Amino acid sequence: MGTFLGLDFGQKRVGVAVSDETKMIATPLKTLSFQGRRQLWSELESLIREYQVETVVVGLPKTMNNEVGPAAEKVQEHVEWFSGQSETPWVFWDERLTTREAESVLLEADVSRAKRKEVIDQLAAQRILQGYLDKKNYEKS
Repeated sequence: MGTFLGLDFGQKRVGVAVSDETKMIATPLKTLSFQGRRQLWSELESLIREYQVETVVVGLPKTMNNEVGPAAEKVQEHVEWFSGQSETPWVFWDERLTTREAESVLLEADVSRAKRKEVIDQLAAQRILQGYLDKKNYEKS
């Protein structure tokens, strides 16, 4: 039984979250440095193997008008390249406001600015993946 991996792509960092084997709960996992596709692919490939990932869920940063802007196009280009390296399916999930939600949660928890910077991408990835899991599980019931 495998898991799902959630990714929140930024320009310099990629937040990573993983589901439990029941695919009910997403947990923040780590933040990866983005220094090029080959370097990032090496790290993602290791995670896909280690967690026996069945599907990679990637946040697609659409505009508030539900349009695909420059940021979303960049993510789509990356995913096209990464999915070409892998037999694991890659899917998009609308990530509008997930980083803001994550920031709000961290501020409410009175997390220091330095710690927020360290975990915000992971928490955004967790929000992306949890939204995807919730929809999939709702469709099953």
